[in-house]
Amino acid sequence: MFIAIARPAVEPQGPDAVAVPGSPAVPLLNPRALHARLLANAALRRQRGLLRRQENRSEDADYWLHAACVAVSKAAALRRAEPAFLP
Repeated sequence: MFIAIARPAVEPQGPDAVAVPGSPAVPLLNPRALHARLLANAALRRQRGLLRRQENRSEDADYWLHAACVAVSKAAALRRAEPAFLP
């Protein structure tokens, strides 16, 4: 039996290779924008953790507060590794 391998009608382009066809492209961020996004995510995660702690959901609070610390450490590592941040 003959099977033809057909290429998809829409092929993803750019950094998001698993994008759903028709979805908007994920733009590449410069290092400063990525750093700012990581810090904004950390702030949102910390707020979410504090909210969960007020609701007496300690396991969720611990997760979100730890996730905030991870985001801050990623931002710090990016800042140390990227020459664009050097004075």
